[in-house]
Amino acid sequence: MTRIQAGKMVAAKSDLPRSPLPIASSTAMPYPPPVWEAPPSQLPSTSIPDPRVGAFCEILSRVPPAELESVLSRCGISPLPEHVEAVLRLCYASPDSAISFFRWTGRSLKHTPYAWNLMVDILGKNGQFETMWDAIRSMKQEGALSTATFFSAFGSYCAAGRLKEAIMTFDVMDRYGISKDVVAVNSLLSAICREDGRTSDAADFFDRVKINIPPDADTFAILLEGWEKEGNVARAKNTFGEMVIRVGWNADNMSAYDAFLTTLVRGSQPDEAVKFLKVMQAKNCLPGLKFFSNALDILIQQNNHLHALALWDIMVIDSGLIPNLAMCNAMIVVLCNNRDLDSAYRLLDEMPCFGVFPDTFTYNTIFGCLIRNKKAQEAERFFVEMRKSEQWPSPKNCEIAIRMFFDHYDPRAAMEVWNFMVEDLSPDDECANELLLGLLELGRLTEVRRHAEDMLNRGIQFPSSTLEKLKTAFHKAGRQDAYDRIVRRLKKH
Repeated sequence: MTRIQAGKMVAAKSDLPRSPLPIASSTAMPYPPPVWEAPPSQLPSTSIPDPRVGAFCEILSRVPPAELESVLSRCGISPLPEHVEAVLRLCYASPDSAISFFRWTGRSLKHTPYAWNLMVDILGKNGQFETMWDAIRSMKQEGALSTATFFSAFGSYCAAGRLKEAIMTFDVMDRYGISKDVVAVNSLLSAICREDGRTSDAADFFDRVKINIPPDADTFAILLEGWEKEGNVARAKNTFGEMVIRVGWNADNMSAYDAFLTTLVRGSQPDEAVKFLKVMQAKNCLPGLKFFSNALDILIQQNNHLHALALWDIMVIDSGLIPNLAMCNAMIVVLCNNRDLDSAYRLLDEMPCFGVFPDTFTYNTIFGCLIRNKKAQEAERFFVEMRKSEQWPSPKNCEIAIRMFFDHYDPRAAMEVWNFMVEDLSPDDECANELLLGLLELGRLTEVRRHAEDMLNRGIQFPSSTLEKLKTAFHKAGRQDAYDRIVRRLKKH
């Protein structure tokens, strides 16, 4: 067993069980974990701003770890502390090379605490836990240890699925002169909860230490976010209740409130969420726009427009929050899906009061709802309003609208839609087909011929089923020549 030290290796005993593990990754570290995925010569110039850093990386990329110290000693480049840090940030995929480089540079300079922490994190993320502890003991001798060092170890052990060792690491912190305070507790809880399905383990650890280390608001926020991720409504309610007893109500603890309420909404308990929101309102702790946006998305996915409306009223009326365009459009979608057109119209009129203005999606959502529900007169009036507002209906809505207007014996409205497409959009084959079929059903063969020829001039194609219906209608009316003319034009185009 060996210990990493500046320029030498020292025999040492380990405080924890150890065995090499495969490479593991985590985000629990206090520093971002870059990965060396390409030789330095292939990295962008912005990644290696200092030529000496590039030179070191080039050597590390081509020289085996066993020969590195010898080659580095002959390279003629004197490293500075910032060079060491920059190189180590690129060495997460090459832990053995990082060790050799770190040891070599330690002979000529004193490593910064940041460089030591990077080294600990590289070793932990690659499952080299024995060597990681060598580095931690050396850091103690160098006076470079900090809470960040142990936070990195927590994350590495949890990512490797070694929860027992992570907790043992917490237990020995004070032996290394690092306080086991609530910040350390929260860091370990966060590392545990980051792994799928481990919030119960985090709660067990919390129950063990909370008597001696009083929790703070962040402690409960971490646990509640874990329950949210796992969708455990019952445990979330218990944790929330304990939070209220221990730390009280505080508007600054919004992340905890957001997580708890979102758990209720996603867990199909929106009634409970509304009840808690009313209590929070009385405590001046209503959540912010983030929660309402997420909750509305969930309720819309569940097509639960009644609770979506209830949350909307709390958000807009009670909280005074200002929804954005995306939220307004989402609400209009769920209202239209549930045929609540009165509420959709009301929201459409209210949007300018929020400082947002309806867009093409807003209008097309309502127009499509009117068409699907065969509200011909309302759809015709709304179509006029859309054009006045310069919000054009989609080609698909135009196609369905033409069909609906003919079904309701309103060819004038159908022609208005078609003329709009000819003037302001590019008419497509589907809309053209619906227009011809609608005119055929009304027996308006002269208009059929005229529009068919105009459509052919525009490059529109007719499906074979429509041609058959044209042939039958013109033959029955004794106007074979008109049909033949259409066919000739079709073949010509």
